[in-house]
Amino acid sequence: MEASGSESALEVAEGLSKMSVVDDSFCVTSPTEITVRKKYCGVFLKQRYKALDVNGNLLFQVDGSSLDVRKKRIMRDAAGSPILTMREKINLKSLRHRWMVHKGRSSEEKDLIFGVQRSHPLDMKPRLDVFMATNINEAISSFQLVGSHIENSCKVYKGDTVIAEVIDVYPRNNFSNWTESFRVKINAGVDYAFIVALLVILTVNDYI
Repeated sequence: MEASGSESALEVAEGLSKMSVVDDSFCVTSPTEITVRKKYCGVFLKQRYKALDVNGNLLFQVDGSSLDVRKKRIMRDAAGSPILTMREKINLKSLRHRWMVHKGRSSEEKDLIFGVQRSHPLDMKPRLDVFMATNINEAISSFQLVGSHIENSCKVYKGDTVIAEVIDVYPRNNFSNWTESFRVKINAGVDYAFIVALLVILTVNDYI
């Protein structure tokens, strides 16, 4: 798998390869596991995500309506302060979804963190190509997410290296209660807010 691009997202601290995309504070020195819970709420099928650490403590919450033509998701910390905003744009000719991710609630170009291009809906294996703000119009992505969490086969790559992987999905065969959860293992030094944002973008259109 080929991926390159801006190395500003890749920093080195105390001998540890640190992949800071959203913020350094979301990079920890040991591998970590996060559980992401997704639930549909209310008449307008509002999607609500909660990201929890191994002790069940709330790390992030993400919400937004499933029925909006232009989808938007805001990631907040446990206290409710906005961390980043994800906005969807659809190319009507190619039917490909593109998401732009900005700091806080901003939509200004100076606050752009990264962009995500979804693969074509007819592709057998879903894929997200991630382009950092410094190479947003480049042809080669900086990161890739490949596969489907539903099939328990979903990995995030930096070049040929797997930096995060969905390791469990539950319930595995029954989503009729409009809830689902999945557990992701993230390598040491990798920005876990970035990984959670990618998983939200991957799953936001799964059932609606």
